[in-house]
Amino acid sequence: MAYKTLITAFLAVLVFILTSGMARAVDTVTSATVSSSSTVVDKTPPTASSPSIVVNNNDICQTGTSAALQTGIFGLSGGTTTTDFVCQRIKLSRSVFGMGLKIAGIALLCQDVRVWDAMWMAGSPCPFMGKIGNAARDEWIKHPEKSPEGSIIRKEAPAIVAAAQKKAVENSLKQIQDNEWAE
Repeated sequence: MAYKTLITAFLAVLVFILTSGMARAVDTVTSATVSSSSTVVDKTPPTASSPSIVVNNNDICQTGTSAALQTGIFGLSGGTTTTDFVCQRIKLSRSVFGMGLKIAGIALLCQDVRVWDAMWMAGSPCPFMGKIGNAARDEWIKHPEKSPEGSIIRKEAPAIVAAAQKKAVENSLKQIQDNEWAE
């Protein structure tokens, strides 16, 4: 057992000595100048250059990212683009709105939970299957699962439905009383 450990350690030291000697031999450049008797040693470290990702057109909703890592022996670089889906949604909405389809443009924006919540809080609910205004509000209350994930209606739907049912019962009772008084 000790014999195997000793051989492994010896091989590791041998590999280290051989590779460090090669690295020094490769990195050293010696040049003599004519005007003096001194020797100039140039030990410029290697450099990893990251690729430039140029995104000049602001109409594509993408951002370029690149990075590089360099050690004394090994270098690595790479790059990628990232798509901005909110930017795409805004551009699509503007295009559809510009074609005269205003409700479709608003419906595209309403896919974002922040826009959906803002519209709901403002009393202008997002369109629902072609319905707008109070008809859309009533449909959203019936089908809160169709709203964006995390929207207000998903949290408040049970309370809103209970309040609407209570109001409907009160209105029915009021109509019955009004009919009795009219007779």
